[in-house]
Amino acid sequence: MSVKKNDDVTLTVTGVTAEGAGVGRVDGMAVFVPAAAPGDVVAAHIIKVTASYAVGKLTRVLTPSPDRVAPDCPAFGKCGGCVWRHLDFAAEGRLKAARIEDCLRRIGGLDVTLSGFEQGAPDGYRNKAQYPVAAGEDGGLRFGFYAPRSHRLVEAPDCRLQPPAFERALAAVDGYARETGLTAYDEATRQGLLRHVYLRQSSAGRVMVCLVCNGAALPAPERLIARLREALGDALATVVLNVNTADTNVVLSGDCRTLWGDGRLTDTLAGVRVSLSPLSFYQVNHEMAERLYACAAALAGRGETLLDLYCGAGTIGLSMADRFTRVVGVEIVPAAVEDARANAARNGIGSARFLCADAAQAAARLEQEGLRPDVVVVDPPRKGLGEGLPALIAERMRPERIVYVSCDPATLARDLAVFASRGYTVSEARGFNLFPRTAHVETVVLMSREG
Repeated sequence: MSVKKNDDVTLTVTGVTAEGAGVGRVDGMAVFVPAAAPGDVVAAHIIKVTASYAVGKLTRVLTPSPDRVAPDCPAFGKCGGCVWRHLDFAAEGRLKAARIEDCLRRIGGLDVTLSGFEQGAPDGYRNKAQYPVAAGEDGGLRFGFYAPRSHRLVEAPDCRLQPPAFERALAAVDGYARETGLTAYDEATRQGLLRHVYLRQSSAGRVMVCLVCNGAALPAPERLIARLREALGDALATVVLNVNTADTNVVLSGDCRTLWGDGRLTDTLAGVRVSLSPLSFYQVNHEMAERLYACAAALAGRGETLLDLYCGAGTIGLSMADRFTRVVGVEIVPAAVEDARANAARNGIGSARFLCADAAQAAARLEQEGLRPDVVVVDPPRKGLGEGLPALIAERMRPERIVYVSCDPATLARDLAVFASRGYTVSEARGFNLFPRTAHVETVVLMSREG
């Protein structure tokens, strides 16, 4: 018997996918069931079948896993954010730690056991949110998040991942829309003005409000500012208009115009004072980012030269500046390099400099200067290090230590395997749950050069 679309099946969930769906087997075929938990026995309706796996929709939990809990959000399973709200938080941590170790063994061929897995608060940890907007009733607006793999807006009032101030800001924007006739953008017709509401909050509780608009002017912006000041009080830091008239899925354009305040939000991360525009990269979980940075600094140790690749706004390298004679940051995005240089000046760190270049260009430049880094820190995007970069670091830079900060265990394992083939061994690995209730997980790994 083979699994077919529209079959109703019963299966025992024995694992999870990288995206957080439960996994079981029916007639030898893997079946992925979102919102199922390891240990569940579930009934599922098959909605998709491929040559190697099937996807089922959970219809009933027949026997619940000991780790299953009642979801505490009405949007769970509908919006594309949380995937673990049906699971005990401690069990989520165990599954994420196991996923890291499995990837390191299966993909990287590395027999590594995590030295620890750190979790912080599961709710209210996000300091940034981008809310898509749709037309509501009576001239109002609807805010929420997109359903998985779609641009269908799912309303998520009082999202548990966001701080309470964000809901007050959204209510103020909705009141302003009703008062002024501000319209929501429609992707199909490309008509309407407001595309997204982008919010940021500092660790001190101050809030940046950025309206992303299909046009360069808002109706009566002073009314928006008045409503936001009433809703947020002294917590309101600045109000910004981002003009994005392109037919694109990219949320922000490069055109930011300050409506109130100075257009920036200030914060301190791991002892580094930073100034953020809407375009600045910044970790969304402040508490866990500080714990991750502290771990990375301890693994990096001390030395003469630290090279910080994919440095973004420079926060990791700057947080380690007191441990090294010099810090060199490398980033290919010009705006991020400008932020990094400004952050170094703001913190009085004269030993740091930042290059706008790719890693290969940076390696050549450092060689010409006669500099060889003692430690290389890399914090790449989800796709991991660029092709050839692990070999370049290992063979041309030849640092004593490499600290790899990863947001994807699979690409981390792939890259570590290259380092291992070129004379580096894993000395320590530690997991961090920077994105509780979602499928994402961070890892910090120290690799040391043999001999």
